[in-house]
Amino acid sequence: QVQLVDSGGGLVQPGGSLRLSCSASGRTFSSYGMGWFRQAPGKEREFVAAINWSGGNTYYADSVKGRFTISRINAKNAVNLQMNSLKPEDTAVYYCARRASEYYSGSYYYTEAEYDYWGQGTQVTVSS
Repeated sequence: QVQLVDSGGGLVQPGGSLRLSCSASGRTFSSYGMGWFRQAPGKEREFVAAINWSGGNTYYADSVKGRFTISRINAKNAVNLQMNSLKPEDTAVYYCARRASEYYSGSYYYTEAEYDYWGQGTQVTVSS
């Protein structure tokens, strides 16, 4: 059984920064890609960023490229999302998720269907 715990959300002013963290249980964390999704009120959940199992490849939604950075520390079973230059439209509940398929070597990380475990979500609010 895998458990993902999201943390780090909060209220921040436009232009500010937040760092989200996702802590995973289980011994096989390092062999799976990880992703972050978000869901704003009244909208569908959307892809934000992903990182492959080794940390060597990262993927971003166009809306966050250049502002967000995903990283992982396999020794700590953790994946982080550093969010800079935040905008009001970044307001959402953010979820980390584990991409299904151990040692996945492809580049398709963009849809919910590719993920098998999810965190509980952490609220990010960008407002002055």
